Amino acid sequence: MAFTKVTEQSSKYRHLEKMSVGEIIKNINEEDFLVATAVQKALPEIETLIKAVSEKMIDGGRLFYIGAGTSGRLGILDASECVPTYGVPKGLVIGIIAGGKKAIVDPVENAEDDTTQGWKDLESYKINDADVVIGIASSGTTPYVIGALKKCKEHHITTGSIACNPGSPISEVADFPVEVIVGPEFITGSTRMKSGTAQKMVLNMISTTAMIQLGRVEDNKMVNMKLTNQKIVKRGTRMLMEKTGIKDEAAAEALLLKYNGVKKAMEHFK
Repeated sequence: MAFTKVTEQSSKYRHLEKMSVGEIIKNINEEDFLVATAVQKALPEIETLIKAVSEKMIDGGRLFYIGAGTSGRLGILDASECVPTYGVPKGLVIGIIAGGKKAIVDPVENAEDDTTQGWKDLESYKINDADVVIGIASSGTTPYVIGALKKCKEHHITTGSIACNPGSPISEVADFPVEVIVGPEFITGSTRMKSGTAQKMVLNMISTTAMIQLGRVEDNKMVNMKLTNQKIVKRGTRMLMEKTGIKDEAAAEALLLKYNGVKKAMEHFK
């Protein structure tokens, strides 16, 4: 059966340039409502992937995201937020994008078409079979990502994928494929829209659940978060007061800063 890119099919909306601002945002919003349902349908596959990721990370492995364009940027975003949010070491969750750091803000011509560079980029981190790699590609056809996952398979490295087309080539090479089918975009082929939103939602699930499994969350609190600004310090202070019963906010904040973290400060009371 021929592979069809649903993400490239024509938008059901026509003559967007003739729409009012109100009509444009109403229609975009209506399309966005479809994303959560599409993610819901993929929950069994997402669960299977997350279990594989969590097992690897609990055993000391790292999580890699690899993608091109919007997909690559979303992986980097998710990876970069794990350090301040959960206090994990830098390098535990790593985002890689076709074209390197420059491509985070500027497109790099033809970078996604290179079938060998993805593996080279992974090798620069001394990747091994203790790690897990998730390829992100809304089309499911990105050569840079597929090439990397194929080489991972050769080296017995666990792989997952996130795509937005059914029966996509990337799903064939990943050990734990996830396909979130959101349908044609509001602007034909603009996968930074619904497809990007879907990928972000799945990435949120992966990293959040993995961090909970790693013990980086207690109750519903980010007790290992880095104290990087005053807002976070105030949040940590409230957590400490709630958990310990300290009534004096200044005293709680002083204790928090002394131990440089909510969890360490809480341990002072055990």
